[in-house]
Amino acid sequence: MVLYFSATGNTEFIAKEIAKRTSDECVNLLNRVKNQDFSPINSEKPFVICAPVYVCEIPRFMAKYLKKATFTGNKNVYFILTSGGYCGPSGILLKKIFKRKKMICHGHAEFKMPRNYVVSDSYPMLAKEQVEERITASYSELDKIANEILLGGTLTARHVNIFETLITVPFNPVWCKLKLKAKDFYVEDSCKGCGKCEKLCPLNNVSIVDKKPQWGDNCTHCMACIANCPTKSVQYGAITKNKEAYVFSDYKYVVKNIEDNKNNE
Repeated sequence: MVLYFSATGNTEFIAKEIAKRTSDECVNLLNRVKNQDFSPINSEKPFVICAPVYVCEIPRFMAKYLKKATFTGNKNVYFILTSGGYCGPSGILLKKIFKRKKMICHGHAEFKMPRNYVVSDSYPMLAKEQVEERITASYSELDKIANEILLGGTLTARHVNIFETLITVPFNPVWCKLKLKAKDFYVEDSCKGCGKCEKLCPLNNVSIVDKKPQWGDNCTHCMACIANCPTKSVQYGAITKNKEAYVFSDYKYVVKNIEDNKNNE
């Protein structure tokens, strides 16, 4: 069973493609996370955990959920990570979580996907051509990763040395506490009050009040609200005013073109 969380579509794309190639079930963990549903998840096939990387680790809320969740059936597990460029010790930390559950870990793979962190000028958004290149490069790796899972092999990624871990692990909670604030989110008059942002927030941090979203204090900066707004009404201070938020659905044509070219060969 392929399990995933995805805010802007990168991880969802990878998860669904892996599931398609391995003829497996693909399950979005969003509602389980939102409802704190820790009921057993059963799979006869190996588990494949697909997660984005925020600040060198998988989202803290997802790590907490996976620690509490119960996995039954198959004892084998693989990890797939998506990031804008650096996954840090995410694979190591996932392995620790599942080792404690007495499960057999078969390594992790990393996919370098387009950046989605539009609320910071420190991480510039990619140009259209760069986005297309990253999606194309990731697509080219899917068959290899899926075949390794089907064969019961081991996934391998760049080695993370102890010094990287010692630097990034303490950094993550500090950054999350100091930087992941929601107070600057707001909506422009074009907002229709559709509630999509409320539905997609994994931390239930968005509420619709008088047909407009309001943000609480528990934010993970996943970008689900700003990227998926159908009217592009969600903004973050002055930072996003003249920026185009990234969402994978805007680039589905890249995958379609690749598949059309393969079919025509």
